[in-house]
Amino acid sequence: MNDPFPPSTWERRFERIAEIVPYITLAVSLVISLASPGQPEGGMPRTLALTALALAWIVGTRTLLPPDVRRRRGVVTLHFAGVLATAALLSLHNPIFVIYCISGFFLAANFAPSKWTFAAVAATSVVLYGSTLDWTQATLQLVAFHLAIVAVQTVAIGGGHIAGIRIEDRQHKYRKAVSDLQTALKENADLHAQLLTQAHQAGILDERQRMAREIHDTLAQGLTGIITQLRAAQRVKDSGTHLELALDLAQDSLTEARRSVAALQPHQLEDAHLPEAMTTLARNWTQTTGVELHVEVTGDRVPLSPAIEVTLFRVAQEALANVAKHAGATRAGLTLSYTGAVVLLDIRDDGTGIHDPGSGGFGLSSMRQRLRGVGGSLEVESTPGEGTAVSATVPALQGSPG
Repeated sequence: MNDPFPPSTWERRFERIAEIVPYITLAVSLVISLASPGQPEGGMPRTLALTALALAWIVGTRTLLPPDVRRRRGVVTLHFAGVLATAALLSLHNPIFVIYCISGFFLAANFAPSKWTFAAVAATSVVLYGSTLDWTQATLQLVAFHLAIVAVQTVAIGGGHIAGIRIEDRQHKYRKAVSDLQTALKENADLHAQLLTQAHQAGILDERQRMAREIHDTLAQGLTGIITQLRAAQRVKDSGTHLELALDLAQDSLTEARRSVAALQPHQLEDAHLPEAMTTLARNWTQTTGVELHVEVTGDRVPLSPAIEVTLFRVAQEALANVAKHAGATRAGLTLSYTGAVVLLDIRDDGTGIHDPGSGGFGLSSMRQRLRGVGGSLEVESTPGEGTAVSATVPALQGSPG
């Protein structure tokens, strides 16, 4: 499986440098040693032998091993210890090989980030300065000076190794976070497209339901009223009054049809708030049906949001239409109650009642859908032969006063 976050260019370069530094420092030390005049007797063979030992150790414990083996902590520790030991032997034989000791600082990075990084740097510093110090002439001040250098060098180089690892870890996390963010953005884009499609489909369905409700609440009711008045006109000689009412209903129905298509509120609410619109509705309904309708408004009247007022008006309109068509009532009552947090609408009649209030037809279903759309609810109580009570509850969301 490919690493989604491969090492950076700096990491790869440092790893390559750390691999070849022991070879370079060993070769440089050997060349300078062999080129130096005044070689002691037997010094060159001893130098070549120790150098061959150091080279064999580097190759055998690092270069020839598979990558997964050389990364093991035990193998890393063994390799570092051997390099430092051969560097100490070579430095004691010839101080010029302190150059080879420098490779220990690079190898210490293999222990990062851990306390062993500082131990590796400290051990390298001790070998580096200890092999060059003339212990026969060493004074307490000189030893303290070298120990101070070892301490500062350990903190600086060891801390640098650990800081570099930490920075790389943060960069890995940053790259992972960016990758996760890009994935999330792509998923969000796909989800957004799905939501847009669903919203479009839901909008089409809502619009169809709205148009069905508007046709039922306006055109169907208006046509029913027109038919009622025309039939009444056929039964009497003086049909002028019925014909005039039928004409008014036809004009109102046409106006409501146009407003429904444009998704506007009922014309009764254009220049008045809900209580006045309810009064107008009740007066017109009484004139059309001949049934006495008592209207009562209780509580402190507040201007409600247009959506709330339109919903309550349409519910009252539908409930009264049901009373006119099905109840056979002689009296009815409409109460609009402002109770603070909610507004209640109650419509009662003394008609035949409903045998199964829970079933209902399109009218009750339409009222429930309207009320659910504004966070309201509908309750129907009815006893056969004793009338029906319809109660609507909506939140009292206020609109701008006007």
